[in-house]
Amino acid sequence: MIRKTIEIGTPGSRLSVANRQLVIERPDLPKATLPLEDLGVVIVDDRRAIYTQSVLIEVMASGATLVVTGPDHLPAGMMLPLDAHHVQTERHRAQIEAKEPVRKRIWQALVMAKIRQQATMLVHFTGETGGLDAMARRVRSGDPDNLEAQAAQRYWPRLFGKDFRRDRDADGINALLNYGYAVIRAAVARSVVASGLIPSLGVFHKNRSNAFCLADDLFEPYRPFVDWRVKSLHQAAVTEELRVADKPTRAALLALFNEGVLVNGRRLPMLGAIEASAASLARALTGGDKILALPEGLPLGQSSGQSGVGDDGA
Repeated sequence: MIRKTIEIGTPGSRLSVANRQLVIERPDLPKATLPLEDLGVVIVDDRRAIYTQSVLIEVMASGATLVVTGPDHLPAGMMLPLDAHHVQTERHRAQIEAKEPVRKRIWQALVMAKIRQQATMLVHFTGETGGLDAMARRVRSGDPDNLEAQAAQRYWPRLFGKDFRRDRDADGINALLNYGYAVIRAAVARSVVASGLIPSLGVFHKNRSNAFCLADDLFEPYRPFVDWRVKSLHQAAVTEELRVADKPTRAALLALFNEGVLVNGRRLPMLGAIEASAASLARALTGGDKILALPEGLPLGQSSGQSGVGDDGA
């Protein structure tokens, strides 16, 4: 089953649970309901929203992720279910005991996939790879040459112009990237937990204040999909300033979950692709798969198994 991603954005929304349904009540709008088991990511972008702890418990129990945003409409935090896999303890132990060469090979695969994806985006928008395709082939175990960073130095000015600088605190294009990254990252974190892994124990990311290091590792090959959507929006709005505060812009970014993604030769909805990648990562860390199931190529258009992205649950 492909789970839905919804955004609650109408000021003064009230959330409750009845008969295994998430009930969304909004001023001057009809009541909306969604089955809890259909929820994948719930984004609450309403500082006046009202919901009780029982709502949080039911959403977590259904296996969904709850994301709350700040005044800037960017995700400020998220809640994940803790008990999400039937052999969770076994996988935790195997993940902790995974040898360094295994972790390094996994990071190599993730960096190679990310750089290949960046090369694909450049070909799509500029007609050339900027040398990123050759760079991806040179990535060694653990990426000791830091080719990930070298690729970024070539990638950003070619994609958004020579004056563009990636800045997590800036407005404009950077703010759109931040929003898209945060939402997809939340979906990756959910899938990592659902696969029975410890999200804070990364194969490369090790920041002691980051509770989602492993999610950040797996998220890397999915970043270019956000870049693709932001670049497409930017091209379509030549004279308009795109802002995260505008609902249509956020809706366009969330619609990424409706795109088809190619993973191991299979076309899957974005959430399904992320889940497949997380499952393969779990197998790789616990002595199974040696090859990760990672995304490749451009989005394939609206998937037949859409993730049900919507605004206000409508």
